Amino acid sequence: MISAIVAGAKNIFCGMDDIFKKKSSIQTEYLYRINHVVDYIEAHLDETLTLETLSHIACFSKFHFHRIFLAVTGERLAECIQRLRLEKAAVLLHNNLQMAITDIGLRCGFASSASFANAFKRYYGKSASEYRCSEKNVTQKRYICLPDENRNTLHIRIEQQEGKLSYHIRGIGYQRQVDVVELPPWHVAYIRYTGSYKGDTRLFARLWNRLAAWAAPLGLLKNPDTVFLTLCHDDPEITLEEKLRISVCISVDENTKTTGEVGKMQLPGGKYAVCRFVLGPQDYPEAWGWIYGTFLPLSGYQVDDRIAFEWFIPQNQQNAGERNSIDICIPVK
Repeated sequence: MISAIVAGAKNIFCGMDDIFKKKSSIQTEYLYRINHVVDYIEAHLDETLTLETLSHIACFSKFHFHRIFLAVTGERLAECIQRLRLEKAAVLLHNNLQMAITDIGLRCGFASSASFANAFKRYYGKSASEYRCSEKNVTQKRYICLPDENRNTLHIRIEQQEGKLSYHIRGIGYQRQVDVVELPPWHVAYIRYTGSYKGDTRLFARLWNRLAAWAAPLGLLKNPDTVFLTLCHDDPEITLEEKLRISVCISVDENTKTTGEVGKMQLPGGKYAVCRFVLGPQDYPEAWGWIYGTFLPLSGYQVDDRIAFEWFIPQNQQNAGERNSIDICIPVK
């Protein structure tokens, strides 16, 4: 009798386990599809984004797509599109001071200057022109690192060779080289995270371990040409902390199939300013700040609106401890 009860209980638990596994698989598949949609939205903010188009990309019925998108992201589809457009506009207002405000609104997908002006003021509590003026005032405070407060101590030497422009910058207690180079487009497989991530080494370790568990059986980790990147989709000074997105990535062949939580996207090539740093967990904001606040004003380049990223350099990690050797890559024009 007891053995029969135990056997019955085992069957029940096995059945429940199958249900949980199936539920988890469905959730992962939904995340994969919604991430694909967000990738498309981010790449086409200047276009008309219809429900029919986005639900088709997600392979969901348009009658259920809204609910699924909200359940996965915690944000309604229209709200997400509007927020990404306004955040892109804020970045352009800050980084492209010569671009007309009307042009920025149209570039971010708003039908008219009036619709852009109204939406921007509702979201940020000030007009786009007021926002741009306030951004000019806080730029120095936000980005310039402490060693460079006395700008007269900076020395710069520029070299050009083999299609690469190199800036050698010497300040108080440091020397850095920034190369402006053409990088190729990459197809990348990624695992994405949304939320606060500053200085969270355990979070990054978990994300990389999950991506490595997928990549290792495919031999990608042993391929010397594999590139390891962390994409920074949002500006921490503009996007709310709980909405910040990062994607840990490895380069893959165009025909590589991804499933589950591992998505795939194409990272556009083009001109990037590349600077190498050796950083501890708390050093990243200052390194990014140095690029934006010291190098860019000296170089005369402007930030392009492609995704900036960190390029992890595996061969330089021996005996590094908690410090990582990375190239910070900023799209420029």
